[in-house]
Amino acid sequence: MQFYKFDGAGNDFVMVDNRDKNIQLSAEQIGHICHRRKGVGADGLIMIENPSSPDDGDFRMRYYNSDGHPATMCGNGGRCIVAFAHLLGITGDKCLFRADDGMHKAEIVDWDIASRCGTVKLGMKDVATNSIKRILDGWLLDTGVPHYVQQVDDIDAVDVRAEGRRLRHNPAMGLYGANVNFVSNAADGTLQVRTYERGVEDETWSCGTGVTACAIATGNHKIRTRGGNFNVDFEAIGNNYCHVTLTGSVACNFTGEINTDY
Repeated sequence: MQFYKFDGAGNDFVMVDNRDKNIQLSAEQIGHICHRRKGVGADGLIMIENPSSPDDGDFRMRYYNSDGHPATMCGNGGRCIVAFAHLLGITGDKCLFRADDGMHKAEIVDWDIASRCGTVKLGMKDVATNSIKRILDGWLLDTGVPHYVQQVDDIDAVDVRAEGRRLRHNPAMGLYGANVNFVSNAADGTLQVRTYERGVEDETWSCGTGVTACAIATGNHKIRTRGGNFNVDFEAIGNNYCHVTLTGSVACNFTGEINTDY
């Protein structure tokens, strides 16, 4: 199977062109492909497919966590698939596509053809103010997938893997748990974020839906993660946070082939 390896601010993905729908992968196969010792190594696998109807926009996004199970949305994965569609010649600088959480508008802010890297802005789902819950020592909200946001004094001192795993399964997070984000304010005014992702079951270098949740929960639009910086813009209109956009870096790092019949 041919693949492309992308990352969005250090959140990395195996990208597959499945417009012919001739690729069918089991959860075990996806887990093998994403394995960092035996496979390509990635936080998730994304397939681009043709739209099944005119209402699907330019293409369809299928996202799978590194454990092989599907998820409704991935912000950085969404930004990467926009660059992937552009690289394949499917779309221009602007596009509209469907993910499992609904429709998304996106724009390539800049793109260098030679280095295959640039900046992508992705439209995210609206968030109702009354859906944001105050639980434990933080906030729980859904920005495509559920995220818990907790303020800490020293973000570098947090054992994200241990604390994230403990909190991720807390009954207050819901039946399937939630992603866990730790945030602290930097001296330059940016919000520092570290995220434990369910499905990956580890800390990732950044998480698009996670930084979006952190921005909405705290009101800070400037985000810094271990993988890169983000701008998260939104407007509070009535009982909703609307016009939510996530902007950050994207790169196509390499291409290759992998044997899926291992």
